[in-house]
Amino acid sequence: MRSRFSAFAVADTAYLLASWHPSTRPPALQLDPDLEWRRLEILAGTAGGVDDQAGTVEFVAHYRDAASGRGGQQRENSLFFREDGQWFYVMPAP
Repeated sequence: MRSRFSAFAVADTAYLLASWHPSTRPPALQLDPDLEWRRLEILAGTAGGVDDQAGTVEFVAHYRDAASGRGGQQRENSLFFREDGQWFYVMPAP
């Protein structure tokens, strides 16, 4: 999760797509250039250990909208799958 947040912060769409599970990955990704991702808070997680094939991460990502000057946040509980030793973002967890 932290690496994906960092990728959002530096607008690394190639990494975001590569770390997205193929079953839910969009064909392209357009990031909002006005959003400045500032801080990530990890609130909780389930599984995701060395012997797990899936896990969730609940987080709050804080941003500032450069166009309006307002701050905001995105809160999500994300589902990740591990395949061949690599973790992939799947989607918001149900």
